[in-house]
Amino acid sequence: MDIKQKIENAQTVLNGEGNIIKTRDDRELILVDKDGKVQNADNCGWLPDNGEVNKSVFRTRIEPWLTSLFQSEHLSLLCGSGITNAISFLAGATGSTTMGTTTFTQFKDEIQEAAEASAEASGRKKGNVEDQIRTANDLLRGLKILKKVTEATALETELNDIISKFAKSILLSENGIATATEDKRENAYSVLVNFLLSFASRTGNRERLNIFTTNYDRLIEVGAELAGIHMMDRFVGTMMPIFRSSRLNLDIHYNPPGIRGEPRYLEGVARLTKLHGSVDWIQNGNEIRRVGLPFGADSIMPYLSAPGLKGSDALKLMIYPNSAKDRETAEYPYVELFRDFAAAICRPNSTLVTYGYGFGDEHINRVIHDMLTIPSTHLVVISFNDPIGRILKFYYESAHYAQISVLIGKDLGDITNLANDYLPKSAIDRTTIRMAELLQHRMGVDSRASATTTSVSSAPTTPASSISATPTTPIV
Repeated sequence: MDIKQKIENAQTVLNGEGNIIKTRDDRELILVDKDGKVQNADNCGWLPDNGEVNKSVFRTRIEPWLTSLFQSEHLSLLCGSGITNAISFLAGATGSTTMGTTTFTQFKDEIQEAAEASAEASGRKKGNVEDQIRTANDLLRGLKILKKVTEATALETELNDIISKFAKSILLSENGIATATEDKRENAYSVLVNFLLSFASRTGNRERLNIFTTNYDRLIEVGAELAGIHMMDRFVGTMMPIFRSSRLNLDIHYNPPGIRGEPRYLEGVARLTKLHGSVDWIQNGNEIRRVGLPFGADSIMPYLSAPGLKGSDALKLMIYPNSAKDRETAEYPYVELFRDFAAAICRPNSTLVTYGYGFGDEHINRVIHDMLTIPSTHLVVISFNDPIGRILKFYYESAHYAQISVLIGKDLGDITNLANDYLPKSAIDRTTIRMAELLQHRMGVDSRASATTTSVSSAPTTPASSISATPTTPIV
């Protein structure tokens, strides 16, 4: 069967509310329909005797595998728009960021044609508002170079209005979550907290979790705040933090009681990098500042007129690809952010987990391809679906099948199922591990208890000292 046919079969299963799984020693993608029937049973060496796969079977395959991978020397999480959509759905929110195309009146046909060509070159079927903004920015620079003042002024005014509307749609998605009914909002936040803690719960002898996101909203920041996770990024300051190009390995330590001069890493600390910028990042002269924009604010415009921002408008928002125009390099600060991304994942013993990322950004995919050329790296792809067909395409084009785990589908990609059943639990500590080891070594231990504790205690090859403790309780 050729690759095209394999992709079509996989898409058919996903469109029918089925699931795709590949973990451990699976050599092929295992296709499971919505009734639990495996479509390619010949490739499934773990198929139950009854021939049906349910949540319990999925958990047996997934949870110990992910628990082991999450204790890799380097762990990174890449979140796409899927995480915002998932939390918005749980909160019952209707608002979402508008990524569809918009309509320009100035140079309408030229911008649309160039945007479509750009999208096609990136492997996407159709362009979106980001492609149009990028094209309009390039055109605006060209008009200014040609000294076509009238046309440039008109296009700049329209571009400012379009970016303002785009920023408002981002805030609308935040507002939908923040103003949801209390029970749904609390449930959505609870799931988000558990999701983030599953990744952030790493012991001090492991490198910090690196969180990357292509989203412009602040959902990750809100979840980290509720979970008590300390976030570190390139911004320095309190009132109006400034973006710094110097990448110092700052960290957070604590002194254990009764011990002096031996500081230890504080748990529950992660590094955050927003690859495409954020709705609250503003170009202020020669600096990039982060303003105190409340989560779910009605509009960003009142905050742009604050003292010290020098009359900024929407064109000053650091939303990719709306680059700072007075820099010699038009890609600042994004070039710094992508350098952090490559440096974090392209090294030995590194695991990258993607959630809700559709592999539609070729500049990100290129870095992931480079990561997979290192044999000890591993990629875990988790998604609710594959709407633009880029996930499956990336998988088959990579040729590094043994280094990729795949969890896609209505059940496997659901963030509630992930947080409750498939992701490692943040509360696993040394006491739990010691109890599991004790039960396993005792004579006559009940097989069911042994199986349960084995699942809890991660993969058998994972040493007890490498299992994460509760973030709020430092191990002494």
